[in-house]
Amino acid sequence: MHQAAFLLGLFAAVLAAVLFSVGVALQALDARTEPSEEGLRVTLLTRLLRRRRWLAGGVIGLLGVPLQVFAFEQAPFVVVQPALALGLLVLLALGARTLGEHVGRAEWGGVLAMIVGVGLLAWGAPHHVETHRSAAVLALVLGGLVALSLLPIALRGGRWDTALAVTIGSGLGYGATNIATKLFGDDAGGGHWVSAAVWAGVGLLAGAGALLTEMTAFQRLAATTVVPIAFAVQTFVPIALEPLFLRERWGSAALAGLPLLAGLALNLGATVVLARSRGVSTLAAGGAR
Repeated sequence: MHQAAFLLGLFAAVLAAVLFSVGVALQALDARTEPSEEGLRVTLLTRLLRRRRWLAGGVIGLLGVPLQVFAFEQAPFVVVQPALALGLLVLLALGARTLGEHVGRAEWGGVLAMIVGVGLLAWGAPHHVETHRSAAVLALVLGGLVALSLLPIALRGGRWDTALAVTIGSGLGYGATNIATKLFGDDAGGGHWVSAAVWAGVGLLAGAGALLTEMTAFQRLAATTVVPIAFAVQTFVPIALEPLFLRERWGSAALAGLPLLAGLALNLGATVVLARSRGVSTLAAGGAR
């Protein structure tokens, strides 16, 4: 039953990844047509909220959230989090089919590395027995990450208002949202509704900020730059921070954690390679070349 639940959680993570990738691709179509001076302003989101296609992308992305919550409940965070990058495989296939983009050796290598990496993670993951750190530690870790993600908005118009900072801020914001989603699911499942509501609020704040910085990043930088940086940051920064907000039974990991580390390394490399692919980045940025 435990293994069946694990596989079901992994499958839910893959479905969530697909919905997230398709949703952001639709939203980016409209974001790139907005005036650049609207970047990092709330008015950018209010303008986009009037567009049906952008709203449709948002709805598709939101459909992935319950699947993500379920995935975190059934499988370890360290497995579900990198599995969310599997949406890149869908964008690669769509890019080859709809845009006629060539899938070269690097992309095929990235596909193989990601599949093998997820397999290693599934094999080497520790037992799914996770507990939260203290409330103060959780607030410090998640609050600090949210603050860093919103920093580009606070620095708008200054010398530190750079396209790279906005892109990294977007990745940090979505990473914070993933952590908040994990904490929300755990507390809601345990009947701790007050703390679950707090994590939901933090996740909404981080997600709104990430959405604003992401749409601004697509206005300022080439998709082949934005997509790999944002995907890598939002996927792997939460994994690096996991020991700070979760207690995990790492002693139960297979072969002293070597397959786990190898799987993470393969997934990180594959994420960067696939996200830099022209077809993937073009679709993720709404078809803009």
